[in-house]
Amino acid sequence: MNTYEGKLAVVTGGGTGMGRELVLQLAAAGAHVAMCDISEENMAETAALVAAASPNCRISSHVCDVADEAQVLAFRDAVQSSHEADHIDVLFNNAGIGGGGSFVADERADWERTFNICWNGVYLCARAFMELLVRSEDGALVNTSSINGFWASVGADRPHTAYCAAKFAVKGFTEALIADFRVNAPHLSAHVVMPGHIGTSIMLNSAEVHGGVNVIDVRKRLALQDIPVDHMSDSDIEALVAGLGEAFRDDAPTSSTAAATVILDAVLAGQWRILIGVDAHAIDELVRADPSSAYEPEFVDRVTGAGHLLGLIR
Repeated sequence: MNTYEGKLAVVTGGGTGMGRELVLQLAAAGAHVAMCDISEENMAETAALVAAASPNCRISSHVCDVADEAQVLAFRDAVQSSHEADHIDVLFNNAGIGGGGSFVADERADWERTFNICWNGVYLCARAFMELLVRSEDGALVNTSSINGFWASVGADRPHTAYCAAKFAVKGFTEALIADFRVNAPHLSAHVVMPGHIGTSIMLNSAEVHGGVNVIDVRKRLALQDIPVDHMSDSDIEALVAGLGEAFRDDAPTSSTAAATVILDAVLAGQWRILIGVDAHAIDELVRADPSSAYEPEFVDRVTGAGHLLGLIR
């Protein structure tokens, strides 16, 4: 693939963050776009931005929980119907949330909700759209993993198991598809995206998907970090979490806009391994140089000492 002009792209999680920016930039590049999200309101905002900036783009919006196969299949069928298409050209598996950090202490439902969106969402959408992608003359499958797909940490004392397990699965699946496509669909390419700290609303959206802030869990985590919480009301805790989510989005070293540009340029350049952000490149090098120490406190000190992930590791 050397252009997005006239292509039909499918983007999951298109309502906010990197998903929204992918939709906007694909439309600006001449593509037609089908997006899904669980928020109809957020998608309406994305679609309005596309209509204003790229009026020739055919865009469709579809409410879909990517962890639910029945909804994913309905999404695929609706894309074909809306665009009168017998194929798609690019699938961006971008949707994801956080949560379910501890396999030991967190609720199983929270753990599995995170894992099912971040991994099963990629798997189910790839399954659903594969036949349509194979019909493309030069298609691409682009799966969003994370730096947590090669480094399962957001701090030596902060469990992060569900998200990391899912993102490792996404990375391994995508890399394995390289040989699979070479043998069985040589006109397709597979790409794995591994962002560092990108300015998205994932922290805010994750709390919403999980049914609100788990105040008890937050109190417990703050106490483990020797942060006094006894004087804080539940509303104070909720406000603190919202503030952290806003800071994560607004103070990130790499914007969603910049991240989407890197992704789209890399796909056209044929790069299968797409690291986004100076922090992602630096942490990748650190993990490769000293994998045995990657989960020690001293390793995290090296990461933060180099100025990386300061908005995430506190």
